[in-house]
Amino acid sequence: MDRALPIVAVVGATATGKSDLALDLADALAARGTPAEVVNADAMQLYRGMDIGTAKVPVDQRRGIPHHLLDVLEVTDEASVAVYQQDSRSVIGQVRARGRIPLLVGGSGLYVRATIDQLEIPPTDPAVRASYADLLEQIGVERLYALLRERDPAAAAAIEPRNGRRIVRALEVIELTGRPFSATMPRREYVSATVQVGLRAERTALDARIDARVERMWADGLVEEVRGLVPRGLRDGFTASRAIGYEQALAEIDGRMSREEAIGATQLATRRFVRRQESWFGADPRIMWFDSDAPDLVDDILTLVERSRTEAQEERSMTDNGGHV
Repeated sequence: MDRALPIVAVVGATATGKSDLALDLADALAARGTPAEVVNADAMQLYRGMDIGTAKVPVDQRRGIPHHLLDVLEVTDEASVAVYQQDSRSVIGQVRARGRIPLLVGGSGLYVRATIDQLEIPPTDPAVRASYADLLEQIGVERLYALLRERDPAAAAAIEPRNGRRIVRALEVIELTGRPFSATMPRREYVSATVQVGLRAERTALDARIDARVERMWADGLVEEVRGLVPRGLRDGFTASRAIGYEQALAEIDGRMSREEAIGATQLATRRFVRRQESWFGADPRIMWFDSDAPDLVDDILTLVERSRTEAQEERSMTDNGGHV
């Protein structure tokens, strides 16, 4: 295995073009003699059958480039950062062993960091988690968030106040470990050579992309996709049923929203989610940001990758020579 092969993480908000960039990067790297493989870092794309609403790249549009960690969960499963960390690091090791560059691609910030950073995954207990999930149903997300703020203000400040799943997880960890949940949050320390590039777009243009993307999802058959997932247990899936677009499509199917209302609610929820993604990734000073429509985008990123490989090779040479040039 070439220890100089970096992980190239392509991150950023929804609708900035990460998947297309990854394909272009893979093609360009292959042209230079180092093939690449894509490793998914979008939590919702882990789910089998959730294709349209997650903007999953169809198999026939992947240009023959291997993609990993797509379609690995049923809609009744709960996504686990701990399991994902094990799986993503294992896959990346296999990609590197083949002499290829792993392209870690997605907008799920915690999943990205669980892969590339030093991150302790705290224990879990289904009974404890269920008790807090029941409490969430009983008292609502606002009061449960207030409880977390009392017990761990630092964790509360880092969690979106309406993210019930994350609030439940934080309270579970506090109860199981007797330590603040914030003590288990990731450190900005790479576990191996990594290049992080972020895609950004001007706010007005990005909002327009989001609105058009959501309308296209409905036109492409998102509601029909959701109808097909209901017999497979979508309503019972704590994570999948709450995914943006899927929750609104279920509301349309149930008659709780009209088509127009479901589309509008999905557009609004996506814009809010994008703001949270921007806040999460924007706090990481290691990410090198590029405009999504930059004319030399691929070439500029390849320059960063080559620089990382050169630095890793030089560091390895110094280590092999006992620290002497």
